[in-house]
Amino acid sequence: MNIKQSFFCFIFFFWTAIICQPAWSAEPAMPSKFQSILKTGTLRVGVALFTPWVFKGKSGNLVGFEIDVAKKIAKDMNLEPKISSYDWNMLIPALMDGQIDIIVAGMAITPQRALKVNFSQPYATAGINIATNLTLTKNIDSLKGLNQEKIKIGVVTETVSEDLAQRVFTKASIIKYKTSKEAESDLVSGKIHVYMESKPIPKFIALEHPSKIDVPLSKPLLITKAGLAVKKGNPDFLNFLNSWITARESDTWLKSTHDYWFKSLKWRKKFLP
Repeated sequence: MNIKQSFFCFIFFFWTAIICQPAWSAEPAMPSKFQSILKTGTLRVGVALFTPWVFKGKSGNLVGFEIDVAKKIAKDMNLEPKISSYDWNMLIPALMDGQIDIIVAGMAITPQRALKVNFSQPYATAGINIATNLTLTKNIDSLKGLNQEKIKIGVVTETVSEDLAQRVFTKASIIKYKTSKEAESDLVSGKIHVYMESKPIPKFIALEHPSKIDVPLSKPLLITKAGLAVKKGNPDFLNFLNSWITARESDTWLKSTHDYWFKSLKWRKKFLP
């Protein structure tokens, strides 16, 4: 092989190596969505008002079980929490639109919701029960007796309670509300016969209005498991949250915090007027 042939062979292999080089080697790897959240210094959290999950205390600040959870997650991520309250039916749209990074709202894990968001493993369990207006239901002595056309059953829209009410009370009128407070107000004032909601809300309404409200069922109609929700396509964040739940269950932080808000009434004197 002469010098000229050697030169052309060198040029050929040189350009072949350049052309065949993987495109990704020329560009730095893009940071994951989880890394992008960490770099902002802020964790944007979406919640909904359901006492004692989340509610406004005496000072006007948001307090409750989910607020403690959100703050603890943010602290363990070395981030500052930015907590925003939404109507329940706007939580998932807010997450999908990028307004928030995570939903911390005791959201029950369902197949329908999992089509839109990714859930962590369960971090809390809840049961769905009913609160009844004593005056309006004084002549009704069974669950079957509530399944009549004249009976009005209140639920918060797009919740598991709404779905359950439609399946159990096929003949009754299902009245949908945007917030728990609206449903509670109508139950106490006698505009609806029943309010179906996650425990312990029915119990707390009865404690506040013992002469007007009753909780006739000793056991919940349905048990649900709640997960933290994040936007699809963020596996690193999901992995962190699952690890966080495992760790906080092991050190009993989740249990002790949950017991404070759901098995005691100490917080009522501290935060409610």
